[in-house]
Amino acid sequence: MKALLHLNKYFYKYRSHLIIGIIITIVARLFLLYTPRYVKEIFTVIETYFAGDITKEVFKNDLFEAILYIVGAAIIGAILTFFMRQTIINVSRYIEYDLKNEIYEQYQKLSLNFYKKNRTGDLMNRITEDVTRVRMYAGPAIMYSINTITLIIMVIFYMYKASPKLTLYTLVPLPILSIIIYKLSKEIHNRSTVVQEYLSKLSTFTQESFSGISVIKAYGIEAQTSKNFKELAIESKNKQVSLAKIQAWFFPMMILLIGSSNLLVIYIGGMQYINSEIESIGTIAEFLMYVNLLTWPVATVGWVTSIVQQAEASQKRINEFLNIEPEIKNENNTETNIEGDIVFNDVSFTYDDTNIEALKKVSFTIKAGETLSILGKTGSGKSTILDLIGRLYDVNQGSITINKIPLNKLNLYNLRDSIGYVPQDAFLFSDTIKNNISFGKIDATEADVIEAAKNAQVHKNIIKFKNGYDTVLGERGITLSGGQKQRVSIARAIIKSPKIFLFDDCLSAVDTETEEKILKNLNKISKNKTSIIVSHRVSSAKNADKIIVLDDGKIVQEGNHDSLINVDGYYKELYLKQLSETV
Repeated sequence: MKALLHLNKYFYKYRSHLIIGIIITIVARLFLLYTPRYVKEIFTVIETYFAGDITKEVFKNDLFEAILYIVGAAIIGAILTFFMRQTIINVSRYIEYDLKNEIYEQYQKLSLNFYKKNRTGDLMNRITEDVTRVRMYAGPAIMYSINTITLIIMVIFYMYKASPKLTLYTLVPLPILSIIIYKLSKEIHNRSTVVQEYLSKLSTFTQESFSGISVIKAYGIEAQTSKNFKELAIESKNKQVSLAKIQAWFFPMMILLIGSSNLLVIYIGGMQYINSEIESIGTIAEFLMYVNLLTWPVATVGWVTSIVQQAEASQKRINEFLNIEPEIKNENNTETNIEGDIVFNDVSFTYDDTNIEALKKVSFTIKAGETLSILGKTGSGKSTILDLIGRLYDVNQGSITINKIPLNKLNLYNLRDSIGYVPQDAFLFSDTIKNNISFGKIDATEADVIEAAKNAQVHKNIIKFKNGYDTVLGERGITLSGGQKQRVSIARAIIKSPKIFLFDDCLSAVDTETEEKILKNLNKISKNKTSIIVSHRVSSAKNADKIIVLDDGKIVQEGNHDSLINVDGYYKELYLKQLSETV
């Protein structure tokens, strides 16, 4: 149960609720134990009456009084049980809430590199299925454990007080039960871990299938995808069935052992009554009730053990991610003013997941308020430069500074808050267009949203939709065309009014006429702001203060438009090629 020690901080946080719940549980069990004692009393009254030792009137009064005690104890016990559940079970919901938030916060802290190595389906499964299993431990398992321990101690005490010899015979099956539970628990733990792994595989497969449904349909591989899913589902089912088979042993074994105890009570108790070792047959009835009171608690030992083993396996999976130290950390908690020159000094960077060296000793300077354009072939390292400026990764060698301060010494949140980033693959949320744009500025007014959309040349498209800016987009913005998604993403960056604009080939799906209008608006908006534009088009780069051309992670050309078109090289070739295409 080492993995479950992680939850101790939450148990301490809600200790008052747990303590109250434990007290209520103990008191509720005390009232429950009144029933067997008064059942014995009823048998004694009946025996006394038939022996002629009391009158009929006294018999009725004593019988009625015993019944009232039983009913009263049952009512009070029921009320206390209700409050027991309201305290302890509620704690499990609080812990579930806190744990999900802790996992989600950790997910947000982890670097982009982490998400390249782990699948979305698996991440989702750990914050849903695994947390649900842990909640069962934090609530029902604890409640029934306290209930079981309290009841077993009290019942054995009262049994021993009534008849020590009969108690010893009654408890003979319990050591056997302990051995069985120990053996089964180990196997349940192993099989639970495998089951959770397969649930993650299923979640990952379905998530990827739904996200890539357009590709699946375009290639006509629905049948093959369904077949793959069915095979995975069958394997998952087999693992679930395997777990269920081992869990199925618990209750039959409990019932068998409790039944054995009942038989021993009847036989041994009957022999003691015949030999006058016990005074009343009511003692046998009392013992039978005690044994049956133990039936549910002893049976829940198996159920609770199963829950604990599954929770331990799930918490272990959760801890794997919670224990990961984020690669990108905020090393400066003081407010940082993000202004000044951006300087790359012999920057080299290699992606550790692919071992591709994206940048090789890259050096350049962008002065505050300038615009830099980066051109180059696919895979030359253009996007990597933007990722490094936003500290999605840290450099392997060299340094990046803003206003002569190393990037990792700046306040990370201030840095990212000062950046308006438009990625190459525009990502839109399944929300309204208005909310997708105002994502860049949470307190944006409707006028702000419309103004940003106009500057991104997407306003005319939006107002043609039936619900205009309130149009809810499909997942990843599937409702919009590629060009519309890019322009909404640009509007999101514009509305933020950041100090640094990062545009990663964000006009690739836009026609040249619209591109020209957007660039004109961006030049006006980004005045006195630092801008970096990654592009494959000379038209996007020609007005920049500085242009660099990358090839295989190295800067092969540097200058402005006028200087570069007069020098043989990649930029001039690209310019002449694109010029001929427009003629």
